[in-house]
Amino acid sequence: MTDANLLTDANLLTDNPALYEARFPDADRLAGRWTEDCLRRYDAGPRVLDMGCGTGRDAAHLHGAGRVVTGADISESMLAHARAHHPGPAYVRADLHGFDLRGLGQNAAFDAVVCLDSSLLYCHTNDQLDGFLASCRRVLAPGGLLVAEMRNGAYFLGRTDLLDCPTVNAFTWQGTAYRSTTTLTVDRTAQLLRRTRIWTADDGDGDGSPPVEQRSAWRLLLPQELRHFLAAHGFEVLELHDGPGPRTEPPWQQGELPGTTTDADRLHVVARRPTH
Repeated sequence: MTDANLLTDANLLTDNPALYEARFPDADRLAGRWTEDCLRRYDAGPRVLDMGCGTGRDAAHLHGAGRVVTGADISESMLAHARAHHPGPAYVRADLHGFDLRGLGQNAAFDAVVCLDSSLLYCHTNDQLDGFLASCRRVLAPGGLLVAEMRNGAYFLGRTDLLDCPTVNAFTWQGTAYRSTTTLTVDRTAQLLRRTRIWTADDGDGDGSPPVEQRSAWRLLLPQELRHFLAAHGFEVLELHDGPGPRTEPPWQQGELPGTTTDADRLHVVARRPTH
């Protein structure tokens, strides 16, 4: 298979983790460092579950910070890449919508569940979100933390700047030039932010590849709605803010404290499971 032929895969980036890391480089491990800062601020214990761990970069960073980490993802391709390229954590396959890791040899309760890069928003329905939060409460030790980072549904109330025009990105990986054109639309009925991404690839042989269209979506959660779901599952919200964070502009820097507003395009939450 030539690199240009990767476009025949069902999902280019999740099916090709090395390409994902080339498209979204994170040499400074910003998301991992931000997460570790949150965990230290609330004196979280060492046992961490990275739910939706993807390629394993953040899980490996937390492992390097001295934590005992389990990375979980639904993608076997991502997990295989994580085991090979970001060793240290234990990696297991689990569904975000509902998980119980005891059958996978993870018998001890976790001190924190981490869910970064809008992974939580792949819970498209209320039942899926309830399943995720119920699972988090089940696997967390009393007083354990849930740390999540995601898009902010409130940003799209009256704003269309991210919806108005397609965004083009181009990069070269292993001699193949990739180009993506991404369009975001709001599905108000389903309360989803839908993404359509059209890929082309050219490995320089003059043929190129025909465009391939891939689709995905995130739940549009409002801050007060998220508070309600967390409270319904017994969580105490310690922080809920729009930055600074690993994907904000400007990005979070070491030592910065969380803000108090929930208006910008990213949302960050730290919540605690009750101690009883």
